[in-house]
Amino acid sequence: MTALVQGASRGIGLGLVRALLANARVDRVIATCRKPEAAQELNDLHCDRLLIAPLDVTKTETIEQLVVQLKAEGTQLNLAINAAGILHSGDLMPEKKLEDLDSSALQQVFAVNTFGPILVFKALRPLMTRQGKAVMCAISARVGSISDNRLGGWYTYRASKAGLNQLLKTAAIELKRRNKNVIVAALHPGTTDTGLSRPFQSRVPEHKLFSVEQTTDYLLDVIDSLDEDDSGGFFAWDGQAIEW
Repeated sequence: MTALVQGASRGIGLGLVRALLANARVDRVIATCRKPEAAQELNDLHCDRLLIAPLDVTKTETIEQLVVQLKAEGTQLNLAINAAGILHSGDLMPEKKLEDLDSSALQQVFAVNTFGPILVFKALRPLMTRQGKAVMCAISARVGSISDNRLGGWYTYRASKAGLNQLLKTAAIELKRRNKNVIVAALHPGTTDTGLSRPFQSRVPEHKLFSVEQTTDYLLDVIDSLDEDDSGGFFAWDGQAIEW
C-alpha cells in the first residue's frame, strides 16, 4: 500500500505520516509540504519507506513536478489525503462580522482550502490504483456544513470548506463513472490540539479537544471503513455522516 499525505510538515498531516509509517500494511508514504527543508519533525522521521517532497497547493508547477516524478517511478497510490489548510496566519483571523471581510484574505484562504486540494487530486487521479480500494480524501470541517451553521461568523473559512465539500462531491460523482474503485470523501477531524485550533481552544470542553494521535487514529479508522457507497460523503472523526 502506498499513501500520500499533503500538508505533512505539522499538525494532523504530520500525525498521519507517523501513523501510516507505524502501520505494517503501508509499504511507502509520500509526504509533501511547502518547505521540506524547514520541516524538522518530518525530516526526523527519515526512513527507506518515506519520500519527502516539495508541494505548494497554491503553485501548480510544484504539483505537476511531483506527479512527473511519481509517474517516472511507476507509483500507484492507494490513498491520498490532503491535510493542508489555513484558518489564521499573521493578521488573518476568522471574521466575526461582515465588516471584517477582506478580498485578499478570501483569495488566500480559498487558494489553500478549496482550490489547492482539488487541483492536487486532479493531478493525482491518474496515479490512483485501479486494483482494489483506493481513497482520495481531504480534511474539511464541520463549520463547512451549511445546514449545521447556527452561529454565523468565520465567513471565509466556512465558505472555503463548503466549496471544498462541493468540489469533492462533484469529483466523486465523476469518478464513479471513470474510476469506480476510487472513493472520494471529506473528513471532519474534530477539534485537534494543533496550531490551527490553538487560539480558539479556551471554549472547547477538555473531552472534545483531541490530541493529534487521537485524531489520526480516528481518521484512519474512518478511511478503512469507507466503501464505494460512501464515495462523495462528508464524515466526522467518529464515522458519522455530516449534513451538507
